[in-house]
Amino acid sequence: MVNTTIKTTKSQEIFTAAQNLMPGGVSSPVRAFKSVGGQPIVFDRVNGAYIWDVDGNKYIDYVGTWGPAICGHAHPEVISALHAALEKGTSFGAPSVLENVLAEMVIDAVPSIEMVRFVNSGTEACMAVLRLMRAFTNREKIIKFEGCYHGHADMFLVKAGSGVATLGLPDSPGVPKSATSSTLTAPYNDLEAVKALFEENRDQIAGVILEPVVGNAGFIPPDAGFLEGLRELTHEHGALLVFDEVMTGFRIAYGGAQEKFGITPDLTTMGKVIGGGLPVGAYGGRRDIMSMIAPAGPVYQAGTLSGNPLAMTAGIKTLKLLQKPGTYEQLERITKKLADGLLKVAQETGHAACGSHISAMFGLFFTSGPVHNYEDAKKSDTTKFGRFHRGMLERGIYLAPSQFEAGFTSLAHTDEDIEQTLAAAKDVLSSL
Repeated sequence: MVNTTIKTTKSQEIFTAAQNLMPGGVSSPVRAFKSVGGQPIVFDRVNGAYIWDVDGNKYIDYVGTWGPAICGHAHPEVISALHAALEKGTSFGAPSVLENVLAEMVIDAVPSIEMVRFVNSGTEACMAVLRLMRAFTNREKIIKFEGCYHGHADMFLVKAGSGVATLGLPDSPGVPKSATSSTLTAPYNDLEAVKALFEENRDQIAGVILEPVVGNAGFIPPDAGFLEGLRELTHEHGALLVFDEVMTGFRIAYGGAQEKFGITPDLTTMGKVIGGGLPVGAYGGRRDIMSMIAPAGPVYQAGTLSGNPLAMTAGIKTLKLLQKPGTYEQLERITKKLADGLLKVAQETGHAACGSHISAMFGLFFTSGPVHNYEDAKKSDTTKFGRFHRGMLERGIYLAPSQFEAGFTSLAHTDEDIEQTLAAAKDVLSSL
C-alpha cells in the first residue's frame, strides 16, 4: 500500500489567507476544489510533467495549466526565447513583427483561418466572434450546445460547462434575460435538435458555435456524422459554423479538430497552446468575414495587450516545437496508454466507468455510459470522483478537480509517469 499521507500545512495556511483576500480564495472557480472536497494545493513551481507545491510535494500533472503546457511546463526553449524577448520589453501596445510570425503560423496550420486577430483569452475571442457572426449575417440568434463552455460572457452562460457545471450553478445571477434571449441551446451530438431549432427560427440564426470535441463537460468526442451534419445545416440555412478550438487547437492535431475530422468551419476561436503558457486568445476565419473587423471594417474590437510580445514569443516557440516529426504520434501513444489503462483498472476493481481520448486529451467518467452529451455526463458518480481525486492527489497525481473537465497530457510525460499513474489509480480504486 502506498503511503497516502502528504503534508499540506503551507498550502492550507496560504489558501485560508486567500479566502479573505479573493472570492472563494481563488482567481478562477474550479481551482477551489469545491466539487471534490478538501482544500487545493498551492503551487510553487512546475517543470516538464511535474508540479511542486509549497510544502515540497511533487505531482505528475494532467491539467497542464488547463491545456497550454503541451510541450511540458517551463520548456527550456520557450523559457530561453522569453528571456530574450523580455530584454526588449514586456508590452508594446503597438505592432510588432512577432504578430506577423505567429499569424502566419496559425494561418498555415488551421484550415479555416485566412486572417486572424489576436486577443488575450479564449473568453475574449468568443465574445468577439459572436459579435462578428451577428454583424456578418445581420441576424441575432445563435445556437450553442449544453455543457459547452465558451467563456464567461453573458450571452454564453446558458447551460454552460466548465466551472458552471462543476459548481452546479444555474445560469449566472447578474446576467440579464435580454443578454441570453437570443442564445438557443441543443444537446451535443443531437443533429435533430439542431434541425428543429433552424426550422423554428428560420432566417434568424447567425450561426452555430461549439467545442468540436467537448472538454468542458468532461471529455466527449463527436459522434460519426455530427460535425458533417452541422456543416451541411449551416450551409443550408445561410448561417456560420464556428469551432471553439481553444482546447483542441494544436492539441488533438496540429491543425486542430478541423484538420482531425476534415470539417472546415467559417470561423475559429483559439487560445491556450498558441500562447505557450502566457495569456492569449485568437479568432480567425474566412477573409471576407474577418475583413469586417475594425479598422478594416465596422465591427469594433480592441485590446491594449493584444499581440503582447511575450505571448507571441512563447506561442511561436511552442508551435515550432510541435512541428517536429513524431510529435503527435507520441502524444497519441502516451495518452492512449493512460486512457486505456484507467478504463482497465476501473474494470478490474469493479467500478462502472467509461472514457476515451483523442491525441493529447482524455477523460474518465464514473458511469457505465456511453457519454454522448452533457446529460449523459451528469449521470456520473461525482461523489466517487471526488474520493478518487483526493486519493490520486495523495499519491502524487494531479488531476482536474472536477468530473466535468478533460485531462491533458504533454510531450514531457513518460511511460514511467503513466505506469506510476495507473498503479496509483489501481491502489485508490481498490480502496473505494
